[in-house]
Amino acid sequence: MVGAKPVLLSVMVGACLVLLTVTMRAQPRTLDIYWVDVEGGAATLVISPSGESLLYDAGWEVDGRDARRIAAVVQMAGLKRIDRFVMSHYHADHVGGLQALAKLVPIERCFDRGDFVEPVNKQWYDRYMSVCGSKRTVVQAGDTIPMNDVQIDVIASGGKLIDKPLSGGGPNSLCATAENRPAEGPENQYMVGALFTYGKFRFVDLADLDWEREMALACPVHKIGRVTIWQAGRHGALDGAGAPGLLYALAPQVVIINNGPRKGLGGPSPGVQKPATQHYGRIAKSPGIEGIWQGHLSLMERDPIANTAPDMIANLEETATCQGHWIRASVRSDGTFTVTNGRNGFSKTYMAR
Repeated sequence: MVGAKPVLLSVMVGACLVLLTVTMRAQPRTLDIYWVDVEGGAATLVISPSGESLLYDAGWEVDGRDARRIAAVVQMAGLKRIDRFVMSHYHADHVGGLQALAKLVPIERCFDRGDFVEPVNKQWYDRYMSVCGSKRTVVQAGDTIPMNDVQIDVIASGGKLIDKPLSGGGPNSLCATAENRPAEGPENQYMVGALFTYGKFRFVDLADLDWEREMALACPVHKIGRVTIWQAGRHGALDGAGAPGLLYALAPQVVIINNGPRKGLGGPSPGVQKPATQHYGRIAKSPGIEGIWQGHLSLMERDPIANTAPDMIANLEETATCQGHWIRASVRSDGTFTVTNGRNGFSKTYMAR
């Protein structure tokens, strides 16, 4: 009987460990979307409930800063590789970090919009091809990108848009009075835009698609339907994007603005001389809006009504001292989702409509 208590204790500990393991396995996994801070560039990491990963754009070059930030989030999320990389378009703030990232994290497959490129952007195309040339797939509007548990519809690519409305699309009453604007240069018309669907949850990333192409998606028939999260076009610099005819038809519940302290929200798009104003106000007027989250406090427009609540801003400082905090949305199978600020842990939970 001398060894009875240790044996009993060992059995009890073993049983507890088995119960803990079973409980952990029983916990349903979420669809997680990270907006990595690349200071006014773009890098959106999507992780399916089954653990597959997709990175949409790779931020700036900046001496490897953005590559390191993306790799840190990949590691934090427990990933060993990036299963799919989507190149929206060949601009420095979307592709600049890719070469350095590929040295830190294996990238399995790449998806892009094709080979046409303006001479001014050829260096970025070449850098993309140096990483992805042997493992790329050119996608067309109407294609899907494979991912377990998540439907990924390519809405725009190579200057073309989907022909028929997706589920939830249809007549758009806003078209009668909606403002249109002329087409911009090819790069902002040719990019890959996609809709991610997980049950009732719908997330749309149109990258820097211009106003004219946005309106072609919205009128005369709205081709996307309402969405749960809209990643703000042009990093929130909405002089050339964020057309109300599309934005208010999308009627997002939550908007994520991947701006920098002095790029995007509160400032003009490249090539636009007039300072941008009240773009936050345009977003805030979207019907049914429940939350606006920002990558950075905009230091270009200090009016309190030009930024969201401080708890919903991931980074408050200038670039030199920026810690690179992320924003994450965790989506459950029943449509509830929680958005979390990586800086302070502040979170809010919503129900996808």
